[in-house]
Amino acid sequence: MFDRSSILVTGGTGSFGKSFVSMTLRHFNPRKIIIFSRDEMKQWEMAKTYENDDRVRFFIGDIRDKARLWRALDDIDFVVHAAAIKIVPKAEYDPFECIRTNVDGAMNLIDICIDRGVKRIVALSTDKACSPSNLYGATKLISDKLFIASNAYSGKSSTKFSIVRYGNVMGSRGSVIPYFLSKKKEEVLPITHPEMTRFMIPLNQGVELVWHAFKDMQGGEIYVKKIKSMKVVDIAKSINPKAKHKIIGIRPGEKLHEQMISKEDAPYTYEYKDYYKILPAINDWSTDARRIDGGKLVSPDFSYTSDLNPEWMNNDELIDWIEENKETIGYI
Repeated sequence: MFDRSSILVTGGTGSFGKSFVSMTLRHFNPRKIIIFSRDEMKQWEMAKTYENDDRVRFFIGDIRDKARLWRALDDIDFVVHAAAIKIVPKAEYDPFECIRTNVDGAMNLIDICIDRGVKRIVALSTDKACSPSNLYGATKLISDKLFIASNAYSGKSSTKFSIVRYGNVMGSRGSVIPYFLSKKKEEVLPITHPEMTRFMIPLNQGVELVWHAFKDMQGGEIYVKKIKSMKVVDIAKSINPKAKHKIIGIRPGEKLHEQMISKEDAPYTYEYKDYYKILPAINDWSTDARRIDGGKLVSPDFSYTSDLNPEWMNNDELIDWIEENKETIGYI
């Protein structure tokens, strides 16, 4: 699919971008992958890994800057949109900046991808975009809606847009696993809420879902991977079983449980072996046979939430995963 193609990854120096580039180079032979991001130090560090691979290029820029995007998107076939301001409390306290990146930046990218004739764009979403309770989630919901509607907005252009949505990436920077590992020898661990749950997805599965979206998409779909859940308190017990727990309360804008598909999405949601697909409610696209492609419509009261998930990760599974990935936890 990607052989001899050109790919651009916005926010490409982040957790997803690093894994996407590494895995895509191993499994395909793209003509070039451009890392587009605004952090020159992260680019400098990442470039050391690929100093002998002329397929990997680096382009400093911000998705808020439309002129810079225009230049970066020259001769690009596929775009993965991973750039975002995504730390929930920061978005609550700096909402204007979050909107400028997550909403205005998405609009810039959409316009220029259409004008440049990019073939396909997959935007990364988040569980927080489903029934949002915080500003970050609200901006990502708007972004999702923009990418979906852009399949009509593109007119005669062949440019297609779709979305991949997933929850907590295991071991990524700022996530709960490296946080608890950093406190492995402490006697007391802070816990936001004893009943809090989270979806648990290894980053490689997120990359594989993006690959599938590029291959499967007709435009406007939201792909949701079937993954396991775990209680945050059980994560803490797995990493530091002897520590006591101090309940510190939920942070501003934080949800008790993650939700990736709401009951309002159910009339447009189809189930497949390893994932769900939410089809667009607009333009009768939810009844399009090409988009449904053998999927089974879920029940009218269906929702996909981390607390009611039928699949759960146990402590042994988590410990095994940590041991296998200990070299990259907190760095991806």
